[in-house]
Amino acid sequence: MSGQSLRGFFVALCGLVGIAAGSLFRAEGVSPVVGLALGLATGVGALLAERVLRQVQGKPFISGLVGLVIGLLLARLLLDTLTAVVDPMVLPVRPAFGLLFTIAAAYIATAVAVEKGRGLSVLGLVRTVKEQPAAGRNKILDTSVIIDGRIADICETGFIEGTLIVPQFVLRELQHIADSSDPIKRNRGRRGLDILQKIQKNPNVDVRIHDMDFPEIRDVDEKLVAMAKELDAKVVTNDFNLNKVAELHGVPVLNINELTNALRPVVLPGEEIRVYVLKEGKEYNQGVAYLDDGTMVVIDSGRRFIGQTIDVCVTSVLQTTAGRMIFSRLKEEAEAA
Repeated sequence: MSGQSLRGFFVALCGLVGIAAGSLFRAEGVSPVVGLALGLATGVGALLAERVLRQVQGKPFISGLVGLVIGLLLARLLLDTLTAVVDPMVLPVRPAFGLLFTIAAAYIATAVAVEKGRGLSVLGLVRTVKEQPAAGRNKILDTSVIIDGRIADICETGFIEGTLIVPQFVLRELQHIADSSDPIKRNRGRRGLDILQKIQKNPNVDVRIHDMDFPEIRDVDEKLVAMAKELDAKVVTNDFNLNKVAELHGVPVLNINELTNALRPVVLPGEEIRVYVLKEGKEYNQGVAYLDDGTMVVIDSGRRFIGQTIDVCVTSVLQTTAGRMIFSRLKEEAEAA
């Protein structure tokens, strides 16, 4: 049975129930026609309410429902207390006062619950107790940091504590990339899955696949931020844009690139280092080498040593948005100077 047929059947059933009710209460002046009209109106009203509720997001609806129940219970409790304490003669219009007080309490509680949203959600509280192993110690991995692979090496060192959470939507994105027709994307996706499997095999790391999702949010980065707020977790990433978005929302971020920059060896002007000249530089007669961490070393008059390992003396260090660059010159020239 289709949805339209089911709705039509429901309205017709309401009409039949209204006719039957009108027949039963004919002695009180209710005719079957009036009962039919009331039944059809009830059915149509229920369908309209269904359409409105379908457009309401789940979290605010549940929060509002919980707030309404709490408001009604508190209003009942306070009214009973006032009735027991205050002389009934002081409240000559007690039924009207009780109704107004109940409506006000229900409205205030519902408005606060909807405003606070997920914080007052029963499902959120149950999920917090059941699924959060240690609030504040959770770390959510995004797709880029899994594909990058350095997170596995960091886990091997034991510097990562708490629980590493891999959202189901991130796992789906990895699988989608691994199934791509583009060989580069396919290799990246498969590498991410291999890295994730490597982390899971580490006995010292607690990895959990989390089913929490936000159907109303399409962007994966926005889902990660919303999930981090929900679980009181930190986001582990190397994505610059995600880093900024998370910071704007007040979500703590652990950026692998920032960690790498912080761990690079400190090289001061005047120090001697041994490098392998890989290629020529942009300027005349320059050579270019790289340290083990990927830092570029520009060597003045080093072009003729391409393909050789030489000793150079650091002249200056420049920090750029792309990373750190070291400028140097040949050791013999530095000694002569």
